[in-house]
Amino acid sequence: MTQLVPMAGIPSPTQGVWHLGPVPIRAYAIAILAGIALGAWIAIRRYRARGGPENTVVDAMFWAVPAGIIGARLYHVFSSPDAYFGPDGDLVRALYIWEGGLGIWGAIPAGGLAAWLFLRHRGLRLDTFADALAPGILVAQAVGRLGNYFNQELFGSPTTLPWGLQISDGTLAAQGLDFPPGTLFHPTFLYELLWNLAAAGVLVWLDRRFRLGHGRVFWSYVALYTLGRGWIETLRIDQAEHVLGLRLNVWTAILVFAFAVTMVVVIGRRHRGRELGPYLPGREPDTVGEEAPDPGEEAPDPGEPATGAEDEATGDEEPAAPPERARDRNESGL
Repeated sequence: MTQLVPMAGIPSPTQGVWHLGPVPIRAYAIAILAGIALGAWIAIRRYRARGGPENTVVDAMFWAVPAGIIGARLYHVFSSPDAYFGPDGDLVRALYIWEGGLGIWGAIPAGGLAAWLFLRHRGLRLDTFADALAPGILVAQAVGRLGNYFNQELFGSPTTLPWGLQISDGTLAAQGLDFPPGTLFHPTFLYELLWNLAAAGVLVWLDRRFRLGHGRVFWSYVALYTLGRGWIETLRIDQAEHVLGLRLNVWTAILVFAFAVTMVVVIGRRHRGRELGPYLPGREPDTVGEEAPDPGEEAPDPGEPATGAEDEATGDEEPAAPPERARDRNESGL
């Protein structure tokens, strides 16, 4: 890789791969794995604070992470087809995920589907799990963007800002870009990293302040992420499919943002006045300390004595099972 000449701005790494004997150690892979590990740690703490069963997050990730990676790669390949299916394309390169190219637009749906199937098998709610996971996803995405930094990819248009990013001449030539020596570029990896961390903090604050639930934390994550990703995407100059003059990912961000905001509003109206209470496998209570009635159960006749009173009158008293209690949600700092 061509060495960078000293200049103002943020220098890019001169290498992103190290070798441990014959084994390549890639910065991109380290960033992705570190992001997943940190996001999982946050999710575990939040899910436990909601009263979720132990080890559920780790078990779910064994299914969700591989599915998410496959979905992310498929989205990238089909949204940038020329590199793989075009006249000069190489379909085998679709397997080279270490070169970059994992689309979050494919990762979340594919990973979410795998998690939903796993949780359904366990009799657990997806919305509770997703709400616990949401801030951790943002942190994982933030750390993963460091992989783009080491790969010198997905940078933005030229800029004269003091925090412009240096890109090596070799990298520019490999991407078919021709700019004068010393040109700086918008560090879009850094913009998204900072946006994601800020959005994660906002999510945690909203969750504590308004005791969100029923999937509203997750859909708030989607709305916040797409809001930032939309404008960051407009800065990028890498090759991409365009629709009506805009990059495909910009349209995706706009549509997903609108859908996420709609979901937050609809869920909020449906559960107005209801807050999170103890976690119950397969369902969630309507109010704090009160279990939601089973839809299959009929309400007792007001004229009939309660079951407990009837047992007491007949002397057939049976001790009630202790209610399952959730940990205090505020126990976790996340």
